[in-house]
Amino acid sequence: MDTQAKIKEIVSSHPVVLFMKGTAQFPQCGFSGNAINILKAAGVENLHTVNVFDDEHIRQGIKQYANWPTIPQLYIHGEFIGGSDILTEMFQSGELQKLVKA
Repeated sequence: MDTQAKIKEIVSSHPVVLFMKGTAQFPQCGFSGNAINILKAAGVENLHTVNVFDDEHIRQGIKQYANWPTIPQLYIHGEFIGGSDILTEMFQSGELQKLVKA
């Protein structure tokens, strides 16, 4: 399976997916840590995380998949939502909480 197909399978098979640096328990960059904190605060219980440091193909491929140059990247119901800054804005407006409960 090629990298893009693998990424598509991951985002399709979990309601909320965060591609991040590190793990939910041990984020390895501030932006990834921020994303985890926001998702927890938004009430996400069924979060699937992918540590991009575990697979260089995923690390590079995810940037092409959404045409988004940075990590973390959040997907909800297979749709690309955005990175840390977008998550912060959406949480503050209440939009993120609505999306994760849908």
